[in-house]
Amino acid sequence: MGRRKKNKFLEDVKIVGLADKGRCVGKTESGEIVFLEGVAPGDVVDALVLRKRKGVQEGIVKEIKSYSEDRVEPICHHFGICGGCKWQHIKYEAQLQHKSNIVENAMRRIGKVEIGEFLPIVGADETSYYRNKLEFSFSNKRWLEAEELNDETISNEADVLGFHKPKTFDKIIDIDHCHLQGGMSNDLRDFVRDKGKGMGLKFMDIRKVEGYLRNMIIRTTTLGETMVILSLFEDDKKTREPLLDAIIEKFPSITSLNYAINPKRNDTLYDIDVVLYKGKPYIEEQLKETRYRISPKSFFQTNSLQAIKLFDTVVEFADLQGEENVYDLYTGTGSIACYLAKYCKQVVGIEEVEPAIVDAKINAEINDLENTIFYVGDVKDILTDDFAQKHGKPDVLITDPPRAGMHKKVVEMLLKLESPKIVYVSCNPGTQARDLNLLAGKYDVLKMQPVDMFPHTHHIENIALLQLRK
Repeated sequence: MGRRKKNKFLEDVKIVGLADKGRCVGKTESGEIVFLEGVAPGDVVDALVLRKRKGVQEGIVKEIKSYSEDRVEPICHHFGICGGCKWQHIKYEAQLQHKSNIVENAMRRIGKVEIGEFLPIVGADETSYYRNKLEFSFSNKRWLEAEELNDETISNEADVLGFHKPKTFDKIIDIDHCHLQGGMSNDLRDFVRDKGKGMGLKFMDIRKVEGYLRNMIIRTTTLGETMVILSLFEDDKKTREPLLDAIIEKFPSITSLNYAINPKRNDTLYDIDVVLYKGKPYIEEQLKETRYRISPKSFFQTNSLQAIKLFDTVVEFADLQGEENVYDLYTGTGSIACYLAKYCKQVVGIEEVEPAIVDAKINAEINDLENTIFYVGDVKDILTDDFAQKHGKPDVLITDPPRAGMHKKVVEMLLKLESPKIVYVSCNPGTQARDLNLLAGKYDVLKMQPVDMFPHTHHIENIALLQLRK
């Protein structure tokens, strides 16, 4: 039997920056790179390398020798366990600088494009209670913290409601207060957990795929409206109605109380009917003058206040004069399309998810917009020569694709359309940089504006303004 290879030990690793998935980048004096969690840029640590994949070393911290000046005390006592806010221990100003660096590095390494003006990152005014949507999971298994594992008197058999521990699927961290969502969110979650226990309801056992209480989604808006979706594993009216009645009695200001019966192995509700129990079948949000109707399955920007800054930047970059023909690719629920429709002659939106287009049409209607047209289908299939001939060549093209970026066929069509101006909104600087590299044959990048939508996380939105080269 061969001897097991000993893990490499690295001394005096200087943490030099933030990376994806909440990790940080460490660098030794000899230039070795290792990715670590639970540290902050400016720390000096000793680390143990656990694995090496495709030349990338990942490890754990064995000792922190000196602490960064950018460290602060996390506000949440679940920090370090939950994984929802990876960077609460880092000053927000430092987070912004490192996020800006991530975007610039992606453009330099992957995009290899020259940027005319790289604007300062737009930070959030509110770094706590900024999310308008959270999903909590019920479980009969609680995640045990390190010090609890060695105590034989403590069991993980407990009915809990909270978040999945990162990299686990069957154990839940019992949350008593989350600093991500305001309003009635914390009180509501705690009440439903305690009420479920009091009624003797079975919390989900995801390994055995059995139980009753499964998930709960809470959505809020800046208008003070609240939507609750309770996901149940079994269809039991005698149990369901007393629980829902107790929720509405305790929280009568809930705008929309819904439930769904999900007997599947996965938690997604896109293919499950959501049933309205009390209130309206939607909630409403307003970003400046534009109003939006949000149904249970609607996608909407998760940070409403930052969405205004994001959309305002799109409007500024588009620089519409009132007569433009605008294409809005990956339009979703038409949030950007409706926001800027009043500034142009026409907006034509394309989105693959059919319920989203239903919402987009409703959003256009409630804002009295008569210059929007929406199509359902994959952008690569809908955006064709015939489509362009029917709707006219775009004067401005806005694209806001998913994390994977644009399909190669879409990029090829954009090069063929030769829209004078492209405003590219991205939630993934890496795939955005790749697409900008493909567009570089005909387009120059005039401006770039990062916007921080999710403080204390690695996520970053970035907006690029492209101009057709003459």
